[in-house]
Amino acid sequence: MKNLIPFMKSTPVVSVVRLQGAIVNNGQGLDDPSLAPVIEKAFSKGKPVAVALQINCPGGSPVQSSLIAARIRRLAEEKEIPVFAFVEDVAASGGYWLATAADEVFIDQASLVGSIGVISAGFGFPKVLDTYGVERRVYTAGKSKSMLDPFREEKAEDVTRLKGWLEDLHAIFIDHVKSRRGAKLADNPDLFTGEVFIGQKAVDQGLVDGIAHLVPEMKVRYGGKVRFKKYGRRRSLIQRFGARIMGDAIASIEERAEFARFGL
Repeated sequence: MKNLIPFMKSTPVVSVVRLQGAIVNNGQGLDDPSLAPVIEKAFSKGKPVAVALQINCPGGSPVQSSLIAARIRRLAEEKEIPVFAFVEDVAASGGYWLATAADEVFIDQASLVGSIGVISAGFGFPKVLDTYGVERRVYTAGKSKSMLDPFREEKAEDVTRLKGWLEDLHAIFIDHVKSRRGAKLADNPDLFTGEVFIGQKAVDQGLVDGIAHLVPEMKVRYGGKVRFKKYGRRRSLIQRFGARIMGDAIASIEERAEFARFGL
């Protein structure tokens, strides 16, 4: 009603976007295609004075991390709306990439942040097929097409190539963090080794701006009457009532494994 009456000041609104879970492009975790409409609405509906990101994310796909963060920055600049990130348990690796999309990053005194590195993990089964008398038949055009086949012994040149990819991705990650945090970062060589920092130590390293929680911090900035509008992904009835139980179970196991890396 206030918006319809001239000269009456409207109540400020902060859009809240929750980024919970691992960053996986499988329709179950966080990914740009599914988050795009959520983020777009958060910046566009109701003329928000700010967008707050609630982050609880152990990392995941570097590409999806980059796409989501880029979308947030693009909209923030187009709409001229400040973005604040509030970390809960963890914002590590790709989760920290998302946090740096904000203009300011806040954490709890027990939050884990950082892990600025890149990892590739898998399994090898070179003896399994022999054990069961199974013959593997692989035909390729191109000598690198069967690189790191889990049913064959590792080749030194394949491992070298993979490590080169990881180094390239690591350099991209570091450049992104430096471009977003700039002079705030401490002169500490451990910042980019994959090290994780907790609470005040993360503040001291310049990875985040302070220890604060979403609601009280936004009230300090925009007044005690500020309203919060939450935005999140909607799941279909089929998804909610179990038609994708197996897919959800697998995704849940993968996500738990990511969180478990940080003792969560």
